[in-house]
Amino acid sequence: MRADDLILFSQVVELGSFSRVAEINNLTNSVVSKRIARLEQQIGVQLLYRTTRKLTLTEAGKALMHGAKNVKQAAQEAMDAVSGFGENVSGHIKMSVPTISGDLILADAVAEFCNLHPGLSVDMSLDNRFVDLFDGGYDLVIRTGYLEDSSLIARHILDSQWIVCASPSYIARNGKPKEPSDLTRHNCLQYAYQTTGASDWEFKAEQGNYIVKVTGSFSTDNATALRKAALGGYGIAYVPRCLVYHDLRNAQLVDLFPEQVGKKLGIYAVYPFTRQPPNKVKLLIEHIRARYLAISHYF
Repeated sequence: MRADDLILFSQVVELGSFSRVAEINNLTNSVVSKRIARLEQQIGVQLLYRTTRKLTLTEAGKALMHGAKNVKQAAQEAMDAVSGFGENVSGHIKMSVPTISGDLILADAVAEFCNLHPGLSVDMSLDNRFVDLFDGGYDLVIRTGYLEDSSLIARHILDSQWIVCASPSYIARNGKPKEPSDLTRHNCLQYAYQTTGASDWEFKAEQGNYIVKVTGSFSTDNATALRKAALGGYGIAYVPRCLVYHDLRNAQLVDLFPEQVGKKLGIYAVYPFTRQPPNKVKLLIEHIRARYLAISHYF
């Protein structure tokens, strides 16, 4: 005896019509009739008296109806419980975000999300490493650069364009490079967090992107330190535009090759593969995405 046949039988009794039950379940009348007939065959007794005007329960049908209602109610309660859990934005989220985005936007955005949902707490670490979501127990990771892992879902938020920049004081002392190849004769400040290497700077050309290998006296894996070194006039930096957006607007830094830098990396919300991620994670992703898009011109 199948539980879904019992639920269908309960619906037939409550609505008093095969056609109405067929309609709400997106079935045909014949399918509903066959399933009730199958139920009667399995039990070995007739459950309904059928006339052209109405359906009437037999004694056996009356006895079965009580149990069928219990099955239907239990199924509905189970669905309601799952639905309620999904809609309830509470509990805890452990996440990891890159340092630049954390400082620029995510610290404020995530704190705001927690304030909007008092039953929720978030543990957010700022880390440029590609953390292991499973070993680290992370529910969500914001990362620059796509992670090729079939056990993860990566939702694209936007793209981050990189630039080559220097302060007016550095340019005044050392001259402005006219072509990317001129960078080999300059002190290039190197950001150690790069998938292609801190000294490999990517540029566009008609034949495709190419690499200029640079050298310099200062290297760091901290974006804030790199920005300060560039502002201090100590060299030329290769950084995400969002890091120095305001410095460019204020003319404290100069974009040296506005149309030639070839590095553009996607920013993704990454979470473990599930058929239906928790609602709190989905809502947090949408909140973060909206905040990114609101300042998309920074990127």
